[in-house]
Amino acid sequence: MNETAYIRNFSIIAHIDHGKSTLADRFLELSGILNPEAQNEQFLDSMEIEKERGITIKSHPVTIEYEYRPGQVYTLNLLDTPGHVDFTYEVSRSLAACEGVILLVDASQGIEAQTISNFYMALEHDLEIIPVINKIDLPQADIDGTKRQIIDELGFKDEEILSVSAKEGTGMREVLDAVVQRVPPPEGSAQEPLKALIFDSHFDMYRGVVINVRVFSGSVKGENRIILMSNDARYKVEEVGIFRPELVERDRLSPGEVGYIIAGIKEISRTRVGDTITTEENAASSPLPGYKEVKPMVYASIYPVASDDYEELSRAMEKLKLNDASLIYEPESSTALGFGFRCGFLGLLHLEVVQERLEREFSLSLVITAPSVEYHVYDGVRRIIDNPVYFPDQGQYEYAEEPFVRASIITPEEYIGNIMKIAIERNGIQKDMSYIGDRRVEVQYEMPLAEIIYDFHDKLKSVSRGYASLDYEHLDYRRADLVRLDILVSGKQVDALSQIVRRDKAFTRGKETVKALRQEIPPHLFKIPLQAAVGGQIIARETISAVGKNVLAKCYGGDITRKRKLIEKQKEGKKRMKSVGNVDIPQSAFMSVLKRK
Repeated sequence: MNETAYIRNFSIIAHIDHGKSTLADRFLELSGILNPEAQNEQFLDSMEIEKERGITIKSHPVTIEYEYRPGQVYTLNLLDTPGHVDFTYEVSRSLAACEGVILLVDASQGIEAQTISNFYMALEHDLEIIPVINKIDLPQADIDGTKRQIIDELGFKDEEILSVSAKEGTGMREVLDAVVQRVPPPEGSAQEPLKALIFDSHFDMYRGVVINVRVFSGSVKGENRIILMSNDARYKVEEVGIFRPELVERDRLSPGEVGYIIAGIKEISRTRVGDTITTEENAASSPLPGYKEVKPMVYASIYPVASDDYEELSRAMEKLKLNDASLIYEPESSTALGFGFRCGFLGLLHLEVVQERLEREFSLSLVITAPSVEYHVYDGVRRIIDNPVYFPDQGQYEYAEEPFVRASIITPEEYIGNIMKIAIERNGIQKDMSYIGDRRVEVQYEMPLAEIIYDFHDKLKSVSRGYASLDYEHLDYRRADLVRLDILVSGKQVDALSQIVRRDKAFTRGKETVKALRQEIPPHLFKIPLQAAVGGQIIARETISAVGKNVLAKCYGGDITRKRKLIEKQKEGKKRMKSVGNVDIPQSAFMSVLKRK
């Protein structure tokens, strides 16, 4: 019999909040890893932020022993995946390590944008897909309607679809039986050269980097010397084992198995998701396909509120980088905010997660600047600009390009008019529109990424009462008429508030920004002009009035000339104060620019 006949590797994919982590909990209980009596909701979501927000940020593998028939035990390797669009690459690498997936659909919400995106991703990897309808216990569950959507939109047959309640634990055995019956066993031989795919890694304070791998061929054990094929880094293996979900040491990892390798690696950036591991003794001639560098999509600067905390922030960034290889940062300084870091993120959720972890785990107070995307500027050669401060003035370059994405929005049909309106406002170009079932519509737009990263998702949820869902993927770069919008406070440019905008949006954005700042900056003893400028030309202005001080309060009667003298003296003092006085800009002023609409 084939050595991998009793192994099944599978993943759970779904839209956010359709019950992936709860379903994984029930599988762990069924296999005896978790005690059903213990309060272990979302057991695989170990981060505090994951538990609070009810989302999965990091993928967590676990090996389950499942008794399919009496005396017939199968090894099921479950690779839990994140559901948010920001972590799509991590999902794709988890899928590359599997032979099958459970496609989970919420019975009360039906098919959503990321359901379709994940479905096509599983098809691209040629995986066996098991459709499962979850939350059938809810009073608002529309099981028949959801089943029709899955049949009509995704092309499954009625008998292939399973119905479960992960919360109640009903239908769990039927799902695991389907995994054993439908998902093919992995291929590969222990005699071939080692090829193991890195699908994740994390940093252990005492042992260095723990690499999560799926072995496709060959085997790996302690004392082997391994090569990371993308950068030719070489290490000696200290330990191998499996996840249950804590680390359990084994003699070796064989074909088809999912486990970990510890090899005394000190830098997590060496172990990149999607890379292939082989051995020096019997090296593979070529890596596994599909590896690519993870590129940041959104950039923002992080500064400490108190400049004395810069060293503390620097140490915190180093520690955070150990557990998050996709975080990219470099030091920078701002005249308004002092020293900080320019960071690259996978998306806006990734930015929020990093900010929350820095504030909670390291007790830091931070100022985050407005997020921006990567622009291409051509002046004979291509220059990549990810910070508005470095965007050249008009006439100093030939043309500029901005990144475009394909956005898929799924919504009940009654909200389609409102959604089309906000998409057009954000320069969206409608490409396709189709019905899913009777009353739900999928509409596709090509639109600038810069228009999505601010508040497009919030607006979408607002106009659709929370029913619309969004998924997007990067397309290409396209020419655009872009300008740098500078914000001046009391005549001084605040570099941390600069933004890159389309020329036709500059006036509106400038007006909104100075209006928001006027609400947030407290009055001083002198007038504070707030101005928005493009290329030296002022396009919008607001003024914060001076705090009045009654210098005549001490005058009881007396000559009018004495009162005039005091008022003139006050005028001179305010004039001098205006020229030398500093304006304190609170943290909330920077945040107000993010929440400008």
